[in-house]
Amino acid sequence: MTNKPVVRVERQYEGPVDDLWWLWTTKEGFESWWGPEGFRVAVHKLDLRVGGDLIYDMIAADPAQIAWMKQNNMPVSHGTRGKFVEIAPLQRLGINHTIDFIPGLKPYENRMLVEFVPEGKNINMVVTIEEHSSPEWTQRALEGFGSQLTKVPAALAARRGRK
Repeated sequence: MTNKPVVRVERQYEGPVDDLWWLWTTKEGFESWWGPEGFRVAVHKLDLRVGGDLIYDMIAADPAQIAWMKQNNMPVSHGTRGKFVEIAPLQRLGINHTIDFIPGLKPYENRMLVEFVPEGKNINMVVTIEEHSSPEWTQRALEGFGSQLTKVPAALAARRGRK
């Protein structure tokens, strides 16, 4: 991580680390859970290597989210760009996202580091995220990330059902 202020989010999931790794590192896995409730993503490129691109559209899918985005002069769908900056298979994953969708703000980079820590039959997923451009946007980002984490158990169950 950089020396910018960070926030940490931790969750524990039952099962092998490769299932969680799959959610973060494959097109199908990423699309199965990424995005807060009321949003979905369509991945265009996921090049899992240091310097590789992560390119996807974040799409408001719920009528309430669509209305909120329009009311706040934000696009209902926007292209999102990231780069993988650290990869230690099944252990750590670093992604720099370009934040370029906030009206009135210049684009900026935001780094996220995900660590997968085995604890018996569980995996503790620790996500460290740089604070955003303002306390308001940091709070919004944390609420959105917390919302999308509610999708992980169902995505893991679906993955395990296909194995």
